[in-house]
Amino acid sequence: MTPPQRQRRYPNGQPPPPPPQPGQKKNPERLFVVAGKDGAERAEFDLVTLIVASADPPPSAAPEQAALLRLCTTPLSVAELSAYLSLPFSAMTVLLTDLLTADLVTARAPIVRQAVADRSLLEAVMHGLQRL
Repeated sequence: MTPPQRQRRYPNGQPPPPPPQPGQKKNPERLFVVAGKDGAERAEFDLVTLIVASADPPPSAAPEQAALLRLCTTPLSVAELSAYLSLPFSAMTVLLTDLLTADLVTARAPIVRQAVADRSLLEAVMHGLQRL
């Protein structure tokens, strides 16, 4: 049995691309393009606010907005959307505010469960089980 032959990652003697410098960002202008003008009104979002798309992405939507609308066919939190799109929370709030004002998404607070169950409900369940 012969060992596998190694293949060069960069054929034809091409040098590898230089490593990024510490502190250098990939696309410094990208967040400004996504976020738009500074100082605009923003909706109040929490990391656990659930977002659901109410329409398909229009042809005029930005790529980030179209991707966000395709992801939100089921309820997703703002934190999940931020992770899936690799965008910071501040840029997500700007995108979501634009989509919310255009009525393309709906936002709702997560369902909070009560810490203690209602006593009358527990008694009704207990009596129902005893009757079985």
